Amino acid sequence: MKTGTLTTPDAEIYYEVRGSGPPLLLVNGGDGDAAMYGPLAGRLAEGFTVITYDLRGNSRSRLTSPPREQWIEEHGQDARLLLDTVAAGEPAYVFGTSYGGMIGMALLARHPGRVRALVAHEPFVIDLLPDADRWHALFQEVHELHEREGLDAAMQRFTEAIGMEGPPAPEATEGLPAPLREMLARVRVNTGTCLAYELRSFVRFRPDADALRAARFTVVLGGEGPETLALRTTRALAEHVGTGVREFPGGHVGYLTHPAPFAEALRGVIEG
Repeated sequence: MKTGTLTTPDAEIYYEVRGSGPPLLLVNGGDGDAAMYGPLAGRLAEGFTVITYDLRGNSRSRLTSPPREQWIEEHGQDARLLLDTVAAGEPAYVFGTSYGGMIGMALLARHPGRVRALVAHEPFVIDLLPDADRWHALFQEVHELHEREGLDAAMQRFTEAIGMEGPPAPEATEGLPAPLREMLARVRVNTGTCLAYELRSFVRFRPDADALRAARFTVVLGGEGPETLALRTTRALAEHVGTGVREFPGGHVGYLTHPAPFAEALRGVIEG
């Protein structure tokens, strides 16, 4: 594995590269970390040049200007610059989970020639829901709770509302291997960044349906676990674009919990 840093006007983006072949960019969700894609990337490195990275302001991708509210479109620009650096302009396959799928959509809409195919896994496109206003109010409440009472109280309200689990508390990681503990510690900090600067603005993103219809675009969801808000948004996106929904192994983090079958499913979509 090779590592590097991409310098942008207001951030330094940490990235990792594995394998050889056509470029495949894996884009994390809001509190993600390149290490969360490690098991999946290792299985895809035979046949692809797999690119993973920490989103700006998260983990090892430090901001070089004061923190501020962020938008999906500027993260799409980060993805384009990363492809310019690593893939030398060659069109890439792109997989994104949660917010990462939305970043992939922004990249595709603005730079369609840079994306061979896009796979969006449980994207959090709240604005496509008929009750979007209710959810925007909830996320504002979570933001204010985070400012007033801290991360744990805000995440409890957030995860209960959307039907998903958040990152484990620090005491729950004792006894885990050191690299995993370190990753989870970074993700916990990233969660605070997400609640402060990303959540409310990211969920305002509206996909360009025409751009997605004109591309090789696949919508996928996790095939295990309870009904969640992310499953609702995934189905809403499929209806918005007029496409079907594929089922991948595992739930919202199936790429981490089921890396081998997830890699097989992703290869099938990309190479199919």
